[in-house]
Amino acid sequence: MQKEIGWLLKEKYNNKVSEDFYKDVKLLEAGEPVDYVIGFTEFLGCKIDLSKRTLIPRPETEYWVGKEVGKIKGGKVLDIFSGSGCIGVSVLKSLPSLLCDFADNDKRAVEQIKINCKINNIDRKRYKIIQSDVFKKVKGKYDYIFANPPYIPTTRKNKIQKSVLKFEPKNALFGGKDGLFYIRKFLKYAQKHLNFGGKIFMEFDSIQKKEIEKLIREYRYGKYEFNKDQFGKWRWVSLS
Repeated sequence: MQKEIGWLLKEKYNNKVSEDFYKDVKLLEAGEPVDYVIGFTEFLGCKIDLSKRTLIPRPETEYWVGKEVGKIKGGKVLDIFSGSGCIGVSVLKSLPSLLCDFADNDKRAVEQIKINCKINNIDRKRYKIIQSDVFKKVKGKYDYIFANPPYIPTTRKNKIQKSVLKFEPKNALFGGKDGLFYIRKFLKYAQKHLNFGGKIFMEFDSIQKKEIEKLIREYRYGKYEFNKDQFGKWRWVSLS
């Protein structure tokens, strides 16, 4: 808790104690995530506003996105299940010639993405935001598709941190009984939105690896590679 309080004082209050600071400390003590109390977090060098209470970007996501962004040379990207837009914003920031579409079904996410593109000085001509249930309203084809779908099984709800359950959006966390509801939908249609020679990157829970491999074969993907995160757990798959 002391670490979070110190971060709050530095990042939000410029090391100046005030009445509002003490109010925020009480929020932290009540279990509210520090990123929400501060109002933003950082993701691959980008400031990610969280005022609309979208899912807080995780270090594991930042790790794998950083690994893959370094391999991209240009083209058009889809950031689907965007949430805060942290993936798409960081891609746009890293590659000035690249274009990106964001897709998310939550109205709050649509507003949050607008804010994060603006505060990171992304040219409005370089991105489009689509409110869509997975691919339902996505019409284009892309060179790269980044996906961080909700994948926590509802059967594991009792193992999730209380602060996550209480404060973070459940629609961004849970993917049905086995956690694969959105992953199935995504993998079924993703190929139709991929340009020739393009690549797909998708995050998942390590315990889902075998089932995801079955789905990849069922939907007849070509090459695929599973990758581990910085903690040694299976975390994302790249597909082509």
